[in-house]
Amino acid sequence: MKWEKLKPPEPDDPMCCCECDIDQYGCCCDCEDPDEAFNRWLKDGPPKGGCQSPVRGAIVGKLEISMIPVLVLLPLLLRVAALHYLLGIIILTALPGLVLWYYYATHRKKRRTLFFLTLALFSLFYMYYLFITEILPRGDVSQLQQCTVTAGVILTVACLIHTKRGPGVVATPLHEAHGHCQEANKDSAQHNGSIQSAASSGIAAELQTTKEALTAKWSTCPVCKIMRPPRAGHCRTCGSCVRRLDHHCIWINSCVGQANHRSFLLTLSVFLLTSLYGISVVLCSLCPRQHLMTALLYCPGVYSQSSMALCFTCAWYSSIVTAGLLFLLVAQVLNISFNVTEREALLALRNKTGQSRLWGLVIDTGEYSRGFYQNWVEFLTMADASVSPRASLTDLV
Repeated sequence: MKWEKLKPPEPDDPMCCCECDIDQYGCCCDCEDPDEAFNRWLKDGPPKGGCQSPVRGAIVGKLEISMIPVLVLLPLLLRVAALHYLLGIIILTALPGLVLWYYYATHRKKRRTLFFLTLALFSLFYMYYLFITEILPRGDVSQLQQCTVTAGVILTVACLIHTKRGPGVVATPLHEAHGHCQEANKDSAQHNGSIQSAASSGIAAELQTTKEALTAKWSTCPVCKIMRPPRAGHCRTCGSCVRRLDHHCIWINSCVGQANHRSFLLTLSVFLLTSLYGISVVLCSLCPRQHLMTALLYCPGVYSQSSMALCFTCAWYSSIVTAGLLFLLVAQVLNISFNVTEREALLALRNKTGQSRLWGLVIDTGEYSRGFYQNWVEFLTMADASVSPRASLTDLV
C-alpha cells in the first residue's frame, strides 16, 4: 500500500481540477480512470426531478462502464473462435492474457471491482443460454438432464449470494476487546488452580488446552486501530479486518473469512459439479459416437455447422474455467486439512516458518493443526456469531 495516499493534504499541495468547485463536471485530467469519472458524473450530476432513491444510489455506485466492451467482445471472440479449430486454439489460449491485460489497463487505480464477478456471472448465464437455445432443440437431452443443469445454475447463484453476505468483519470496540482479554485472564487464573489440583488426573491436558485458548493474545490492527482476535487479518482491498481471514477473492469481489468460508467452498463445489455435468451433456450431444474422455479432443464433423462449432468452443472455454477453479478448490481443501489459511501460508513463506507439503500445494505452519479429522470438525463447526450485521443492498455486490 502506498502510505502517501493516506496522509492528509498539505496546505501547499496543488488542487486537482476534479476537486475544484468552479467547474465540478468539467474534469480534464487523467487522475481517475473511466469508471470513477463515469460514477462521479452519475452521482454528482444534478437530478432532473425529485430526490435520488437509495436503490438507484447503490446501483450507480457499483456501475463500471469499462465492463461493457468485455461483455460485448466475449461472445464475439467465442463466435470467431468457432470458425476454425486453429482460431479456437489461438483465441482460447490468448483469452486469459487479454482479460488480465484489459483489467490492469482499466482498473489500475481501483481496489474493489465487479470486473471478475460480472465476467463470471455473464459467462455462466451465456453458457446456459447456449445450452437452452442450441443444445435442447437437438432433442437428445432428457428432461432430467435439463432440470439437473438448471438446478445447478440456480444453486450456484444462491450459494454465491449467501457467500456475499459478509466474511465476518471485526467490529469490536477497543474497550470491549480489553474486556474479553480481562475475562480471559480471569478464567486463565481459575484454570491454573484447577490444573494444579487435577495434575494427577486425566483432565489436566484438557484444562491446559482450554487455558491456551483463553489466553490467546489479541492484536491491534495498525490500520484500523482496533483489537482483533487471533487469526484475524486486515484486507487492504476491502479496508477492514476480517475474522479468520483466508484471502480476498476477486471472483466474488469480497473477502473469504470465518463467516462465509464454508459457503464459499460450497459455491465452488456446486459450480464445478454443474460445469462438469453440463460439459458432459453438451459433448454427448455433439459427439454421440465418441467417448466422453476423448470427445473434447477429437470430435469429427463438429465444425460442419456453426451452432455445433460454437457449442464445442464454449465447452472448451468452460473446461478452461473449470480447471482453474478446480485447482482453487483443491488448494482450499488441502489448507483446511492442515488448518491453515491462505494468509497464514503467505506469512509463513515470507517469514520462512512453514513447511512445504504435497509438492508445494500446501504450507504447513503447524500452529493450529490438530490432525485431519479435528481440523475438518473445527472448520465445519466454527461459529458464525462474528458475522457483521445483516447485509445491505450494497454488500451483495
